[in-house]
Amino acid sequence: MRRLAARGAAGDVGEVAAPAADSTDCAQGRSRRPPRLIDLCAIWDPGVFLPAAGWKRASGTARRRLNEAETLSSVREAQVERLEAARPCRPGSRERGPVLRMARQQPPPWVHTAVLLCLLSLTGAIEIPMDPSIQNELSQPPTITKQSVKDHIVDPRDNILIECEAKGNPAPSFHWTRNSRFFNIAKDPRVSMRRRSGTLVIDFRSGGRPEEYEGEYQCFARNKFGTALSNRIRLQVSKSPLWPKENLDPVVVQEGAPLTLQCNPPPGLPSPVIFWMSSSMEPITQDKRVSQGHNGDLYFSNVMLQDMQTDYSCNARFHFTHTIQQKNAFTLKVLTNNPYNDSSLRNHPDMYSARGVAERTPSFMYPQGTASSQMVLRGMDLLLECIASGVPTPDIAWYKKGGDLPSDKAKFENFNKALRITNVSEEDSGEYFCLASNKMGSIRHTISVRVKAAPYWLDEPKNLILAPGEDGRLVCRANGNPKPTVQWMVNGEPLQSAPPNPNREVAGDTIIFRDTQISSRAVYQCNTSNEHGYLLANAFVSVLDVPPRMLSPRNQLIRVILYNRTRLDCPFFGSPIPTLRWFKNGQGSNLDGGNYHVYENGSLEIKMIRKEDQGIYTCVATNILGKAENQVRLEVKDPTRIYRMPEDQVAKRGTTVQLECRVKHDPSLKLTVSWLKDDEPLYIGNRMKKEDDSLTIFGVAERDQGSYTCVASTELDQDLAKAYLTVLADQATPTNRLAALPKGRPDRPRDLELTDLAERSVRLTWIPGDDNNSPITDYVVQFEEDQFQPGVWHDHSKFPGSVNSAILQLSPYVNYQFRVIAINEVGSSHPSLPSERYRTSGAPPESNPADVRGEGTRKNNMEITWTPMNATSAFGPNLRYIVKWRRRETRETWNNVTVWGSRYVVGQTPVYVPYEIRVQAENDFGKGPEPDTVIGYSGEDYPRAAPTDVKIRVLNSTAISLQWNRVYPDTVQGQLREYRAYYWRESSLLKNLWVSQKRQQASFPGDRPRGVVSRLFPYSNYKLEMVVVNGRGDGPRSETKEFTTPEGVPSAPRRFRVRQPNLETINLEWDHPEHPNGILIGYTLKYVAFNGTKLGKQIVENFSPNQTKFTVQRADPVSRYRFTLSARTQVGSGEAVTEESPAPPNEAYTNNQADIATQGWFIGLMCAIALLVLILLIVCFIKRSRGGKYPVREKKDVPLGPEDPKEEDGSFDYSDEDNKPLQGSQTSLDGTIKQQESDDSLVDYGEGGEGQFNEDGSFIGQYTVKKDKEETEGNESSEATSPVNAIYSLA
Repeated sequence: MRRLAARGAAGDVGEVAAPAADSTDCAQGRSRRPPRLIDLCAIWDPGVFLPAAGWKRASGTARRRLNEAETLSSVREAQVERLEAARPCRPGSRERGPVLRMARQQPPPWVHTAVLLCLLSLTGAIEIPMDPSIQNELSQPPTITKQSVKDHIVDPRDNILIECEAKGNPAPSFHWTRNSRFFNIAKDPRVSMRRRSGTLVIDFRSGGRPEEYEGEYQCFARNKFGTALSNRIRLQVSKSPLWPKENLDPVVVQEGAPLTLQCNPPPGLPSPVIFWMSSSMEPITQDKRVSQGHNGDLYFSNVMLQDMQTDYSCNARFHFTHTIQQKNAFTLKVLTNNPYNDSSLRNHPDMYSARGVAERTPSFMYPQGTASSQMVLRGMDLLLECIASGVPTPDIAWYKKGGDLPSDKAKFENFNKALRITNVSEEDSGEYFCLASNKMGSIRHTISVRVKAAPYWLDEPKNLILAPGEDGRLVCRANGNPKPTVQWMVNGEPLQSAPPNPNREVAGDTIIFRDTQISSRAVYQCNTSNEHGYLLANAFVSVLDVPPRMLSPRNQLIRVILYNRTRLDCPFFGSPIPTLRWFKNGQGSNLDGGNYHVYENGSLEIKMIRKEDQGIYTCVATNILGKAENQVRLEVKDPTRIYRMPEDQVAKRGTTVQLECRVKHDPSLKLTVSWLKDDEPLYIGNRMKKEDDSLTIFGVAERDQGSYTCVASTELDQDLAKAYLTVLADQATPTNRLAALPKGRPDRPRDLELTDLAERSVRLTWIPGDDNNSPITDYVVQFEEDQFQPGVWHDHSKFPGSVNSAILQLSPYVNYQFRVIAINEVGSSHPSLPSERYRTSGAPPESNPADVRGEGTRKNNMEITWTPMNATSAFGPNLRYIVKWRRRETRETWNNVTVWGSRYVVGQTPVYVPYEIRVQAENDFGKGPEPDTVIGYSGEDYPRAAPTDVKIRVLNSTAISLQWNRVYPDTVQGQLREYRAYYWRESSLLKNLWVSQKRQQASFPGDRPRGVVSRLFPYSNYKLEMVVVNGRGDGPRSETKEFTTPEGVPSAPRRFRVRQPNLETINLEWDHPEHPNGILIGYTLKYVAFNGTKLGKQIVENFSPNQTKFTVQRADPVSRYRFTLSARTQVGSGEAVTEESPAPPNEAYTNNQADIATQGWFIGLMCAIALLVLILLIVCFIKRSRGGKYPVREKKDVPLGPEDPKEEDGSFDYSDEDNKPLQGSQTSLDGTIKQQESDDSLVDYGEGGEGQFNEDGSFIGQYTVKKDKEETEGNESSEATSPVNAIYSLA
């Protein structure tokens, strides 16, 4: 069965849950199953639902639908072809085959169960769209929308009103029955019916007795498509009978004895509220010894002498008449052994012995005996009561046999004499006992509790809207104790007496409809009842045959900014549910996937708008009755961008400043450029000039300092740019000494004075302090109060720098103290000394606390919180809050409590129940205004149920479609946040491929029955579980499902490398894809030569799956190559990777590289040269760094000239004997002597012509690089042995 839908867009209409992994394929079932077995494997598809028994035995309707479908567009024909390939099956057909014959032979119960399970997953009710044009055109059977409660008690002083309202198309007419007989309204002048409604009004202004109209009423709403029924409304008139007159003798009782004063109130409707008072209307003080029972009697566990001091009168308060009736008072006469009523003995530790009262063991006054039983209905409150006598007064304790008392809903009342368990459920049944004990002993009473239940819904029937020829079901499932019976009616008549319908079959609490037609429209009633009550529900079956129609305006224009995300809407309606597809510019391919995504409501989302996305988009909705289409024109606009932004500037006072703001925008959009100053709109005065691309400020002043924001906007987007302007004072020469003084913060204001004292205002005056050469721009007035936040200062108001007196508005009942802070351009002053205090008079609050919330912190409570009011809103002493709450949509009275804090916790609440909450402020002067009602919820508990019948359909290699049966709302136990799927990759279908089994999750927000899980790995085995999630957490997990994803396209090959060893060849290498996603069948390489903008012919190469290398022969040494490589599976080519060959060098360099650079001998030669150069550099460094003696002659024959500095051993020493540096040299950081460049350096001795000889013929030598080899060796041989000389010798 396929469901109708009125939604913004259809998803995949053929989308259904796939059968479980262990189910049998329909096609396989045709050849393997015996001919007399029912095939329960079924799927749906648009307009067709066929049994697995075979195509030839399909119903005539189904075959007619397919024939009609063949005339539709190519889109629809593609669906029919897919449907024929699927060969679907379903249980049931109008064909006289073995399947129906078996059904007529009353098959065993499992057959009905299996058929129902199959139908449960395929049916559901929908609603007609709220579009008025559709609501007014579509026919609809009646639906009851408002009715009085089942037990309707009315005030006899008012007119009687019995409500009954319904909707339908055409509008329904109404009639009533009274005590199961037709109620003729026209014959009774007191009875009238409201116009366009079925509500009865019985008027007693002209006389009459309301009791005459008591009885059981039922409303019938009828139009030509069916009849809907209201509940059976039992009308009763409230009664408050008088108390019978009686004379009561004084009650004589011995002190210490038990006593029961019976109330016996007259029976009223509803039952009156009982309370005890004295004849002087003083309440009777109740405690552990004296208390009122649930039946209204007053119990004395033991009578004391002081009980004679008053009399005792039972009072009954009647709800409707708001009257209190008082019974004649009882007078007590207490016989005692100690006639003196000494009040000091009341607090005596052994009061009874002191008064001569004998102590005795407890005994029960109510209930009598040691055991009793009690029956309570599910959902009601269970009240158990034990009242015991004894001296001293016994204590009462409660226990449950075999378990603990339910702490979340059990509470003790009446001084522990009563145990109340709220919202009773079946697990509260059992044996409870109360234990009465004092120091003389104990006694126990056992109460056997039985929990029965009036009927309550498990699955209430819902309205069913079908297309002709479709199947559906109505389910009426209820529970109770005893088990309720189910009775079906149609249009108010028992189903057994209705005309037979061959398309309808009743299976217990379910009615199955097959091949419905227009004549099948009716309203069905399900009445489920037991001895404790009944439930009545209406559900209509409406059969609609509506061709597709569009619900949005036609030919819409959508303009969107480039690179943004946009959504095109196409709401539609039709019956059967149409198939929706999107097309662009009349092209034949459906838009879904990639940059496009189609939602279930029909909207087409384009994830990132590009220029090529501009065009006309057409949405087409198709069903077997026709098709409808609508067009949306999409225009893509360039974004608005500020390409030259204003820059931060520093300007002198009096100069001109220009802030640039140049904008680029789409020429078809109207551009508006505006300016903000300090994030507020800028007023363009006479000193400012605003142009399209700049803002000019003439004669800059101090007040112009601040941030300036340029806002460039069109009707679609905007761009912002901000700059800060700093204004400096004039740098002119000061004319006096004060002008040259530095600027500073102002001094604090002083001499604060309060005048003009009023109830809600006061005038504050102060004397400004010195501005310290910078004018005061503002004054900030602060206040402090000493009640809520003493010592904390708050800003009150701000005034210009030219003001030194201001009127301050005040709040009631605040003890104010003020101070003032001065501000200039340098900063803020220190606060002034505080003023004297001033307390305003009090008043009731004028507001209530804000942010009132009600949320459960535990499953059995609700925490009510609010933002407390501050001192200026308290308005009086003892600020407190009146917190009220009650369950929403009930008749119960408001609970209230007074709280001084900002939270209150309501305990013993049912799980996740809505409450109405009010919080009202109150002080000693009165209450605040009536507060608003806020809806809060009690605490959530974990969901109790898991989604059932989870079905999976594989969409493609990376996505699956899920469908499940939603959980019942009462099992959620909170706000249903989402359905969540947990899934993990169990293994890959490729051998020896390790996979991560990390669990992942997909969320489906809201109460929805289907979803899509994507980003799966192809060619893998997966497992999946479903849970329902509320605010507390996850519920139990569903049954684990298994599925396999088909083969997909592989990922890109890894590490694709392009190498060019020479100008003739290019070597390619790659690794296998990281994710094969299937069985690789090969690689595809595409490459093309290019030179600048010129492209050569593309060449395609296919390789085997094991090949990972390839060599390309170059056609010429100049062109470059672009390579694109992808892997292939049976599905197709995967993601491609692209690389380019390196750019070739110039021709000369290329020849050298080809002839020399690649030769081994050339590389060795270059290395040797580099090594020699390095050695020479080391030698030069050592020679430049050397110190020591250089021989200039072998022996001393002739004395040196007067210019010789040394003559001892025939050597010349560059260093002083005292290790002092020579003149013209400096000592380095490491202690060596560095020679300075000077006219008398030793280098000059070697310059000029050839070498010169001394008198004895010895060689003085040239200190140049032209020394002979022999001279160098001779010099070296005369050196002293040292590490430096050793290295030099090696060199």
